[in-house]
Amino acid sequence: MNSENKHQKKKGNKGKKKVDPQRRMALESLPPHLREHMTPEEVELFLHAEEWPETLIEKMEEFILPQE
Repeated sequence: MNSENKHQKKKGNKGKKKVDPQRRMALESLPPHLREHMTPEEVELFLHAEEWPETLIEKMEEFILPQE
């Protein structure tokens, strides 16, 4: 095992992408009622996905600004 893999194991990363701090802040700033109704998969998509599925877009509808 090379030193890079050992380092990842120690940190518990297991190949996960690093979370964008702005996305983490955005997630934490959502109203509690909305966060509580997000599935673990939706949280993961919120933090990492380039495109969100329609179900997540619908949940976030009141917070999404239309593109001009």
